Amino acid sequence: MPTTQSPDGVNLSPQGSGALGRVPPLTLVFGSIISVQFGAAISVTIFDEVGVAGSTLLRLAFASLFLFLLSRPKVSKWSARQVKMAIAFGVILAAMNLAFYLAIDILPVGIATTIEFLGPISIAAIFSRRLLDGLWVALAAAGVVLIAQPWSGGSLELEGVLLALLAAFFWAVYILIAQRAGEIFPDRDGLTIAMMIGTAIVFIPGVASGGATLVTPQILLLGAVIGLLSSLIPYSFELEALRRMPARVFGTLMSVEPAVAVLAGFIVLSQKPTLLELIAISLVVAASVGVTRSARALPAEAAIEA
Repeated sequence: MPTTQSPDGVNLSPQGSGALGRVPPLTLVFGSIISVQFGAAISVTIFDEVGVAGSTLLRLAFASLFLFLLSRPKVSKWSARQVKMAIAFGVILAAMNLAFYLAIDILPVGIATTIEFLGPISIAAIFSRRLLDGLWVALAAAGVVLIAQPWSGGSLELEGVLLALLAAFFWAVYILIAQRAGEIFPDRDGLTIAMMIGTAIVFIPGVASGGATLVTPQILLLGAVIGLLSSLIPYSFELEALRRMPARVFGTLMSVEPAVAVLAGFIVLSQKPTLLELIAISLVVAASVGVTRSARALPAEAAIEA
């Protein structure tokens, strides 16, 4: 499983970050998780005003702005291979974020995040090629089936479940691209440009969805908050945590994201899960911990060539 687990996180090269160096790494990891999941929950609060595409645009646009101010990538020195990789990276980022936001427009945030976790769990198990990791995937799949309850007609809308599964697929592809991008781009450069490309991709549908409301002060402020919570804070925290913590331990801790997503949905959106849903989420969290602790690192050939 990749070390960075949020819907748009990436395993970046760990570097020190001054003041954060005095914060315990465990605090940084949980701070990152809380930041990402509350950012997702807050984004739902503006769906009625700007639509899903508009919210996605704000999230990517502010994330791009913050990352650009931090990294100032030198694109003029890029090779053709790096340009192609950045474009592929940006397309997947846009697709992953839009699919997830469409899912949380229909499903509770905790449920959508739980289903989306099938992406990284499956990737880790597939490239491990061990029976035990296949069993962890089966356990996670059982949790998702328990959530959907197809035998009783299900209390969840099929469209939302399918969108969350689509987000899981894009997350899996994203992991493969992010691994290779981390090898060919210095620092945050590849991620920054990919975010900008993703912003450009969703610009037209985002503007069509949100219109003039996108530039009202309240919406811009919430968009900035979402960008901070979903990108700048978690990336900074994760970089520093990875500097002082083994990647496998980091990945195990990140496995609690579905549980934190449930908490964020409850606090921000009053989304109260049923007992059966909590059990199902626990199965997925257990599977994520299991596959993270036992799976091998992705082989080099697993990465997608630009």
